[in-house]
Amino acid sequence: MNIKRKTYRLLQLLLFTTVFLFITTVAAQPGLPEREITVLPTQAIDFGVFVVSGAGTIEVDYQGTVTVTGGIYSVDDTSVTPAIFEIKLCQGRTVTIDYANSVFITGSNGGNLELIIGPTERGISGDEFPVDNNCDFITILRAGGKLIVPANAVPGVYTGSFPITFTQQ
Repeated sequence: MNIKRKTYRLLQLLLFTTVFLFITTVAAQPGLPEREITVLPTQAIDFGVFVVSGAGTIEVDYQGTVTVTGGIYSVDDTSVTPAIFEIKLCQGRTVTIDYANSVFITGSNGGNLELIIGPTERGISGDEFPVDNNCDFITILRAGGKLIVPANAVPGVYTGSFPITFTQQ
């Protein structure tokens, strides 16, 4: 009779373990979606047309609003735009943005202007943010910047680029 009791307890333990493992498996959270990130720059930052009568700054925020200081005058702000990036990464993930504080852009007639990068609508360099919706949707990131314009700036069309890194978590 003692052997029957031990066998019965062993069967109970086996049944409990099987049910416990099944419940644990059913109640576990689903795995996160794939981790592939795609970033596409879709719009360059543009400060429009401005005139320099002395040292100053011209800034375009991530909403496209222009602010000038010192001897800088915005003449035509119809083309003013923030930089725009389209980020595609599945929901449940976060992205960290990272960029240099500033870069120099080059004028068509010589000269350089310092471009201070940021902030973005999702924060400053080093900040992280969650992506929108799910794998079929795109998260937009707008970035502004500020040009430091010396009084002796050479007139011309200034172009350049700035590095920005998107790291998925």
